[in-house]
Amino acid sequence: MRDLESWTSCAAPDPDVLEGRFVRLERYDRARHGDALWKAFGGTAVNDLIRYFPNGPFEDAAGLTGWLDGVQGNWRTMVYRRLDTGEVCGMASYMRIDAANGVVEVGSIAHAPSIQRSPVSTEAQYLMARHVFDDLGYRRYEWKLNNLNQPSHAAARRFGFTFEGVFRQHIVAKGQNRDTAWYSMLDHEWPAIRNAFEAWLDPVNFDEAGVQKKRLKEFRGA
Repeated sequence: MRDLESWTSCAAPDPDVLEGRFVRLERYDRARHGDALWKAFGGTAVNDLIRYFPNGPFEDAAGLTGWLDGVQGNWRTMVYRRLDTGEVCGMASYMRIDAANGVVEVGSIAHAPSIQRSPVSTEAQYLMARHVFDDLGYRRYEWKLNNLNQPSHAAARRFGFTFEGVFRQHIVAKGQNRDTAWYSMLDHEWPAIRNAFEAWLDPVNFDEAGVQKKRLKEFRGA
């Protein structure tokens, strides 16, 4: 646990680019990314990908980009671009930025079918976490989700977040009650989580077909 006697606030996460081996994350720009995101998500098929979001459904690219444009004052949405093909393939956002207390949430995550369960999506989460902890010195990184969203529960646990509980009847979303599950990752937990990410992403962990040899949680357990 860090000494907070001399604590000062952090800078808000606002990167232009975060680049890894598989993916480059670019700050969202409607002109560069709007239509490409819509295409990558399969047009109106995006509504299946984001069915647990409180936003949407969207009928066209203008609806999706209009929503993203409207939240950039408080969020920083990062768009994924594959380094092997140059294609846009997903997004995630820094949300609920509390720089004074060193707390930020990652959310509104959507992956094109082409990168689901791939090194691209895993490396994107690693890059976003590394930025807030290593570059900016944040104390707490949050992941929240509709409690019915079992894939998001599994992803949070896989990435090393700790389950904290459920806020019952938290919000009304799309005309229905949403119970919100909370997960977090703390600064003193990050070094071990970072080491696991880096070991998993190392080329030696993949065979010639690109299949992982060890799972991420196996590295974290070790």
